[in-house]
Amino acid sequence: MVQKNAVRELEDVVVKFVGDSGDGMQLTGTLFSDVAALAGNDLATFPDFPAEIRAPHNTIAGVSGFQMHMGKRKIYTPGDMCDVLVAMNPASLKANMKWVKPGATLVIDTSTFDEKAIEKAGYTLSPLEDGSLDGYQVIKAPVTDLIKEALSDLDIDKRLAERTKNMFVLGILFYLFERDLELPLNFIGNKFKDKKKVVEANQTALKAGYNFGETTETIRVTFRVDPAPLEKGLYRNITGNVATAWGLLAAAERSGRTLFLGSYPITPATEILMELSKHKSLGAKVFQAEDEIAGICSAIGASFGGHMGVTTTSGPGLSLKSEALGLAVITELPLVVVNVQRAGPSTGMPTKSEQSDLMQALFGRNGESPLMVMAASSPANCFYYAYLASKYAMEHMCPVILLTDGYLGFGSELLRIPDVNDLPAINPPMADPNDPKYKPYSRDEKTLVRKWAAPGVEGLRHRVGGLEKTNIDGNVSTDPLNHQLMVNIREEKIARIADYLPLLEVNGEPEGDLLVVGWGGTEGALTSAVNRMQEEGKSISHVQFNYIKPLPKNTREVLSSFKKIVVCELNNGQFVNYLRMMFPEIPYNQFNKVQGLPFHVQELTDEFTKLLEE
Repeated sequence: MVQKNAVRELEDVVVKFVGDSGDGMQLTGTLFSDVAALAGNDLATFPDFPAEIRAPHNTIAGVSGFQMHMGKRKIYTPGDMCDVLVAMNPASLKANMKWVKPGATLVIDTSTFDEKAIEKAGYTLSPLEDGSLDGYQVIKAPVTDLIKEALSDLDIDKRLAERTKNMFVLGILFYLFERDLELPLNFIGNKFKDKKKVVEANQTALKAGYNFGETTETIRVTFRVDPAPLEKGLYRNITGNVATAWGLLAAAERSGRTLFLGSYPITPATEILMELSKHKSLGAKVFQAEDEIAGICSAIGASFGGHMGVTTTSGPGLSLKSEALGLAVITELPLVVVNVQRAGPSTGMPTKSEQSDLMQALFGRNGESPLMVMAASSPANCFYYAYLASKYAMEHMCPVILLTDGYLGFGSELLRIPDVNDLPAINPPMADPNDPKYKPYSRDEKTLVRKWAAPGVEGLRHRVGGLEKTNIDGNVSTDPLNHQLMVNIREEKIARIADYLPLLEVNGEPEGDLLVVGWGGTEGALTSAVNRMQEEGKSISHVQFNYIKPLPKNTREVLSSFKKIVVCELNNGQFVNYLRMMFPEIPYNQFNKVQGLPFHVQELTDEFTKLLEE
């Protein structure tokens, strides 16, 4: 029998916090993740919560969760199955036991397991008594009673005391993983510095939970996860939405253009708007528009005026922006559109992730309306792809749609903060007011890019608008041959961006039995699955697409070098059908998941093994 306080050293561990939507699981998970980052662990997180502001109490539909995967090695995903589950009520336990490993540790708030709550969760008998939890390390904590006792000497009301439950269980976790309490104590003190009672109550609850962990007989083993060998530098545990906002700010600084964001709040993209609104000191101008159309049109207007125009949205909002996107195409103005994808159609599942908008990004406009489409593939690299989307938009004078998703936007990982001066230069093609030969649609012979001329500058007067214009002069024209010419030029201009894109990099051998193809936010799961199978000696490689229109120039060469290809997507096959359009001579397998959830590494390895054995 393992003795109490035996220490188990782990290479990596998956922890999930689950409870009612008002139990503070997102804050609890974020604090635990921040401490793991400060301890030197690599990590990835994945919040999962209902769309309702306050879902029905003690029901499966109302369960809110926060999963984090930390380790002493490189972490690519928030993990498949949990090593530790913190469950604050019967419904959260019921909803999440299917994600728990055999023999895992369960931290359960037993004070919520009354007859009514057990019945609402769908149990016929209490799981604490029916033997279903045998084989797990179960830490039973009557948190409500213990909180009352711990806070009895403080002058606080019952409601405030009950709201400190999440801090109590966080204290247990800090003991369980041998973590220092200093950071969360300081966080509480700073966050609520103007509310002395709130600070006192939460700090006391946190310490009480830690003390419970030290004294309870139910903890037979604690865990230790040593630091990961990270490259030296300054790191930040950052969500994809915040990283996107920072990438846009960096691009504005490097380009010398003022950032203007025109956006309407929409889940799961709103945090980009919120983050940029904090940085007026960096020159950012943020306009919360009355609707999606006003948001994009204001950004186009800002771009016309010489600013770096940006708008952010999710799938339903992108639909509303489609007409104005065509305006940005025909006027050939730079514009960055960040689409944080969610499950659809219509309003769908606002807080769930899906790669559902690729076809909309590629083709969802009237007329021949080409633009650049890119996709970020991790919460941290949202920074870099937001930066690069801005670079391509400005240097090639075109709209760029950057696809992220809820999984990336809400999830977090460590970002090594770069020096802005080390980022690629951004050189917008600004028109020279002293150029006597200036014409609004005269073009660079290599890129077909026209000059960017701000209004009100002497010598740079020109006409813009949604009507077709003549090449070079930019006068309104309905001439059929001119329209054919301009359609071809706009398409070719986007195609020529491929000359400036990095080539596809293959994870593994450049040829072999099976090539796994992904795009966007599936990268972490696909990389983990392929790496695992490569270690087993399987002939399998992987490529992840971040540039979708245009595709990297070596795409056909890479795809043609493998016996089998499987394209993995969180949709019904949008990218694989795009590849079939572009390279119809190549046969493709596909593996699709449309559940509002990311891929699990195990389901991927099962599928890849089956394809290799066929």
